[in-house]
Order: sequence, then structure tokens, then C-alpha cells
Amino acid sequence: MKKPELLAPAGDMEKLKIAVAYGADAVYLGGRHFGLRAGAGNFGDEELRTGVEYAHRHGVKVYVTINVFAHNQDLSTLPAFLDRIGQAGAEGVIVSDPGILTMCRKLAPELPIHLSTQANTTNSAAAQFWAAQGVKRIILARELSLEEIREIRRLVTEVELEIFVHGAMCMSYSGRCLLSNYFTGRDANRGDCAQSCRWKYALVEEKRPGLFLPVEEDERGTYILSAGDLCLLAHIPELAESGIDSFKIEGRMKSVHYVAVVVKGYREAIDRYLTPGAADWEPALGMEEMAKVSHRDYTTGFLFGPPQPTELPKPEGIYTRTYSFIGLVREYDPGTGLALVEQRNNFSLGDLIEMVPPVGQPYQLTVSRLYDQNGVAIANAPHPQQLVMIPLEREVAPYTLLRKVKGEGSR
Repeated sequence: MKKPELLAPAGDMEKLKIAVAYGADAVYLGGRHFGLRAGAGNFGDEELRTGVEYAHRHGVKVYVTINVFAHNQDLSTLPAFLDRIGQAGAEGVIVSDPGILTMCRKLAPELPIHLSTQANTTNSAAAQFWAAQGVKRIILARELSLEEIREIRRLVTEVELEIFVHGAMCMSYSGRCLLSNYFTGRDANRGDCAQSCRWKYALVEEKRPGLFLPVEEDERGTYILSAGDLCLLAHIPELAESGIDSFKIEGRMKSVHYVAVVVKGYREAIDRYLTPGAADWEPALGMEEMAKVSHRDYTTGFLFGPPQPTELPKPEGIYTRTYSFIGLVREYDPGTGLALVEQRNNFSLGDLIEMVPPVGQPYQLTVSRLYDQNGVAIANAPHPQQLVMIPLEREVAPYTLLRKVKGEGSR
């Protein structure tokens, strides 16, 4: 069986390095223009070059998003951007607009083209059409069942197929939403979504202005437009056997903690499944980790049929956040046993924390000593991105995460 690619989001250079460290086979990222995540850090021209170089040094591929729905004024700068992508050495571009696709083929014929999920490919005839246009890979629409995916794979063999396996889902068909534009003037289809579907809504009757009625009987209102988060970790076997070439994780605007934990979870799940003799494969440990990142109620999306009303996020709390990401190991000195940690959230002496290494299982320890960069003992690390040193009994790899149960203080 062909090993599916694990494709991770890289919203900025740090997240790219985290994705690489935690096991991604490839990353996707955006430049300053043409991508659908304008709110992500994204990559300037020099960052794009250095990002691709870094990924390649570690055997990781890079795909660059050019998946906006372009207007005429967007097209004039596309040739120069394609030239920069080509010079950087990226393995492909992700497009959704037929005009941009045509320009890519003409101006940068050496760049493989991946068709974005925004193009809404939901059937084999559409897949064959795009294959005839020179597309190398099709990122299928999220609204497909496992049986439909299998059928497309059976009928269309001339292109690679990619699906989303994890992350936020849009309430609109594969992301073609106008709510953000209507409410805020921010165009979701040009990279500036305000996530209006995540807002809290109530019902107003025409003859009762000012009287806001909750759609459900709950004092907090409801989230009727907000989809749950996709999580297909438990279904790696079925997906791998369906012939999918790439498993994609959503989240260029998500945290470093999210990228690390989710990439690590899917990396381990895929590798366990493909290990000879892994008949007892099960996702329990991976699902336990998925529960520790900020998420809405998990769903399998459309994989086993249309989502049911019971799969809507619960009004009493749309996001589950059980852990705080508190630090990132920058380096470790085996001579002194000290780890240099960049603080991301406040922690103190006596805190019970969890270490999440790129390889291996998370483990707990209590912060018994803490020093600043000058070796002076301190009681806590209250300053954003403060560099501190923690003595550890075992060697720890760079990019190891530190986290603690949210809301817990010293113990």
C-alpha cells in the first residue's frame, strides 16, 4: 500500500519548523497575497525562500497557496509571484480559480498545480475535467462520503487525490461563503474571513423588534452556523485503503501547540497502521491528544453521510480548551542538564507541567527549579516570550512543547 503524505499547515516560519519537527511530509503556506488566510503570519519573499530551504533540508515538500477567487486587479502581480515561487523551489501551487490555473500553466509550466478544495470537486467527471487541464492533484471537496471518495479514486487514476482529515470546517459549501463579506466587508474568498459563522445568533420576529429569541432554549443563545471540527484520526485505515495520496490538516491560523500535537498524532497513527503486523491498530492514544488542543466538538464531517443536528457544537461552550501552551524548548545543554525555554504563558515553581516531545510520548514533571538567562533563580516566568532555564533529568529535543492543565496553578 502506498504511504499517504501527511500535509501540515505552516502559517509562519515557526509553525513550518514545528510541522517539520513533529513529522509532516509536506507543508502548505501562503505568501503575502493570493492565499485564503490573510490573517496568518504568511511568508514574505525572503521568508518563502528560507522556508523552502529549511523544509528541503529535512526532506519535506512545500506547496504554496494561490487559491483566492481573483479579480482583475489581482492578476498583474501574479507573474512576479510565480517567478519567486519557482526560484524558491516549491513543489507546487494550490489554485482554485480557472484563470489563475491558466496563467500558472503558461507562465510557470514547471510548477505542478494542485486544485484547491474551493473548486468543489465532488464527482469523477469534474475530476477528469481538471485532470485534462493539467492539474496534478485534486483536493476533494469536504462534502464527500467515504464511498464517493472510493468511487472517484476508482474512476480517476491520472491525478493524485487529497482530502482534509482534521481541522475547522466551513458552514458553506467547501468554503464558498459570503457571510463575512456581508456583515463586515471582509471577503472570505480573498483571504480575509471574519468567521461570522462562529458568532452567537438569535431569532428576531418582524413585529417584535428588539426581542431576541434564542433558537434553542438556552440563555447563551446558539451557534446554528458553526460547524464542528473535523477529526478523522480514528479512520486512518479506511482512508489509507481508499487510495488517497495526501492527508491534509487545516490550521494555518492555529497555534503552535495545535500544529505540533495534531501533526504528531496523525504521524504516529499513520506509521502505526503501516507497520507490518499492526492488526491491533487503534487510535485511543491519538484521540486523547486531540482532546488537549483547543477545538470544537469533533465530527467525522460527511465521511459517513451528511452530519446530523446532534453534531452541532453545544451552546454551553463552543470551544474546548483544557490545556495551556506555556513554553517551547529552544535548546538543551547535556553538560548542565538545562533546557532553554521560551515562555508562552505564565508558569511558576511547583507547577505540574507536561512535556510533549516531537518523538515519543508526553510525560509530566514538576517545576522544581527555574532560572533566568543569567542563572539567577526565579519563582516564575511571567513575561511574554521570556527565556528561562529549567533543569531536566533527561535530554530533551528542540521544539519540545511545555503545557499545563488550563487554570491550574502551583502544586
